[in-house]
Amino acid sequence: MDSRTADRHIAPVELGKAYRLINHGPTVLVSARHDGVDDVMAASWCCALDYAPAKLTVVLDKATATRALVERSGRFVIQVPTVVQATMTHAVGNRSLRDEPHKLRDCGVELFDIEGHDQPFVAGCSAWLACRLVAEPHNQQAYDLFIGEVVGAWADDRVFRDGHWHFEAADPALRSLHYIAGGHFYAIGDAVVVKTGEA
Repeated sequence: MDSRTADRHIAPVELGKAYRLINHGPTVLVSARHDGVDDVMAASWCCALDYAPAKLTVVLDKATATRALVERSGRFVIQVPTVVQATMTHAVGNRSLRDEPHKLRDCGVELFDIEGHDQPFVAGCSAWLACRLVAEPHNQQAYDLFIGEVVGAWADDRVFRDGHWHFEAADPALRSLHYIAGGHFYAIGDAVVVKTGEA
């Protein structure tokens, strides 16, 4: 899928509904920038924490270069990669910028900017959440647990619109990834809808 085509479909998501971008438990990409250095890593443990203000949590291991950039800059981006990005997602999750200065290029990562946010956004994903770090030093050191306040959210309107995912009606290549282990992902499946009267 041409990432330039995908970028034309990026639409803002209201912050009160930003939690829906990660509520289904996808593997995510975490990106950060500090002092001219960008990095991207994969993370399996990311979840919504609050609605207003919108917050999320993500586990970032002490050994990762991305974590150091998050701690220094106080900002990061959470992205939801797609099925066609499985190889890249696995690669950035298993290689380190500490050892490979050209990691992003070698893993096939393409970055872009969103005006007003000095952070690296990964092209070709289905959702992006720009976050401000809510510093909790004890949780970060003891549990590798980071809290982010979501300050901007966007999604690919071919698969997320009107506050809801539409995986079952979109190109299967846009489905999210769910990591198990050993390079084994599942793509999200079909919808099961229970009538509740909620929008």
